[in-house]
Amino acid sequence: MTDPLPNDPEFEPLTRPQLLVAMGVTAILLLVVAKLWLQFGAVSLLKVQWTSLALPIGISIGVGITAASSLVYRLWPAYRKSADAYLALVLKPLLWPDLIWLALLPGLSEELLFRGVMLPALGLNIPALLVSSICFGVLHLSGIQQWPYAIWATAIGLVLGYSALATGNLLVPIVAHIITNLVSSCLWKLDSGNSGEARG
Repeated sequence: MTDPLPNDPEFEPLTRPQLLVAMGVTAILLLVVAKLWLQFGAVSLLKVQWTSLALPIGISIGVGITAASSLVYRLWPAYRKSADAYLALVLKPLLWPDLIWLALLPGLSEELLFRGVMLPALGLNIPALLVSSICFGVLHLSGIQQWPYAIWATAIGLVLGYSALATGNLLVPIVAHIITNLVSSCLWKLDSGNSGEARG
């Protein structure tokens, strides 16, 4: 596979242990911020309900996001370059079992903070949706050249946030986020291993 990051000083390749530690530390930091916000901000966490529709709706949204991402990857060259760089940096050193952690840790910690705490704190309305989605996008901005990836992450944040507002159930965006991360990373691993071409 051709390395999409040749001589790019903006990215330092990480080893598998470094990536796993970084994922864990990031998840813990997001959870701590969410907990402190709940503790000192007089905010009520968006409820998590195990309903018969939550899982299928979340899975459907996750599959839809993955399909849309694949389409955007093919149609928008700047996003394709940005996604290749980001995914190569994050996924290349990881083993297949690690992808479970890559799906679960951000899916839980990011949803808890951005949809579970930030949305209610800002008012559970359209302005809150926009602000939380932009913050979610900025979290995925790993460098100035990654702006297309951050824009797409903002769009995904809008979808996940809207699913939380529409259902009133944090479980829906959690499931959608986990499915999106898991399916997308598995597809990227398969493509990069079989054909040397990454997909978003």
